[in-house]
Amino acid sequence: MAYNNIKFENQDGIGVLTIDRPKALNALNSETLLELNDLVGKLETDKDVKVVVITGGGDKSFVAGADIKEMSTKNAVDGRNFGKIGQDVFTRIENLPQPVIAAVNGFALGGGCELACACDFRYASENALFGQPEVGLGITPGFGGTQRLPRVVGRGYGKELIFTAANIKADEAYRIGLVNKVVPQEELMPTVMKVAKKIAANAPIAVQLSKAAINRGMQCDIVTGIAYEDEVFGLCFSTEDQTEGMAAFMEKRKEKNFQGK
Repeated sequence: MAYNNIKFENQDGIGVLTIDRPKALNALNSETLLELNDLVGKLETDKDVKVVVITGGGDKSFVAGADIKEMSTKNAVDGRNFGKIGQDVFTRIENLPQPVIAAVNGFALGGGCELACACDFRYASENALFGQPEVGLGITPGFGGTQRLPRVVGRGYGKELIFTAANIKADEAYRIGLVNKVVPQEELMPTVMKVAKKIAANAPIAVQLSKAAINRGMQCDIVTGIAYEDEVFGLCFSTEDQTEGMAAFMEKRKEKNFQGK
């Protein structure tokens, strides 16, 4: 599938996915969502990509939201189908085996905030702006915002942001836990790539199983979550990476040769 609205590059095991519609502030139309779905499907089984970074093209916007021009003409059935496409793609992103980092380089509004919340964590530039403006347009968030945003920032902040349709700056997003770090715009990608490389240097299977355990545990009671952790913990002892990692520790060597096996 040829991509008109997104770009992807594997930089030494770090997959950089760019939403690239800068003239539309990277708004998500149906074509872009279908392209994302196609690419994410490939990433699910790509062992050469250890970490995924999602960012926006240009210097103004991560993703300014869903494409309002496209949505404005939809009826109830079409609107629901459009929302389902976005929900399904974002759920696939959330459940990718690899850790996914959002590098938020500007507007992250509506679908952009929802996309950021589908990532495992978020770094933002100082000019980033977050918000869920949907109720001001006569609709609800439709790409998972009512579910993921309160899980990220807590029920109170999540409801306030959605009910008021207010935008918040990067420093406020950091204060409420929506982003992990705020840096000057020119430092955003170098900072994100640095942490991505740290993650990629660890045992891939252990990182992926840790992600799966966290995601599973957030959806169930702690007893069930711990039982799942016990399963993946034991599974690690069947891997060559566990042998290599512990041998390196015992031998006091910093270099480790993890193969994802």
